[in-house]
Amino acid sequence: MHFTLRIDGTAAHITVHGEIDYTTLPTLRAAAAGLPAKVTELIWDLHDARFMDVAGLHLLFEHPPLEGPSRKTTVTNLAPQPLRLLLLAAEVNPALELAHLLPDTPQAALLGD
Repeated sequence: MHFTLRIDGTAAHITVHGEIDYTTLPTLRAAAAGLPAKVTELIWDLHDARFMDVAGLHLLFEHPPLEGPSRKTTVTNLAPQPLRLLLLAAEVNPALELAHLLPDTPQAALLGD
């Protein structure tokens, strides 16, 4: 796994290339924690992350984050398996705010329609 980072003003885009699991979680956490203080929005682009285990849930739903400032976090370009994992997590815990986390995912997909 590796990632690319791009900062546009106050938004940071982290694109993950490879699996998100407990082996890669510390690297991704460190990338998010190392963002400049001016970054108020973090966008995880997962178009090239075809697999995510429960470590991805920890990465996306830790509030407050383990390190660094709290930021608005969103996810874009989800592959089918990570999306299924997030939907299952929301089914088990309806309090999860998937609509805020996944703004570019059609509402029907979030509702399982």
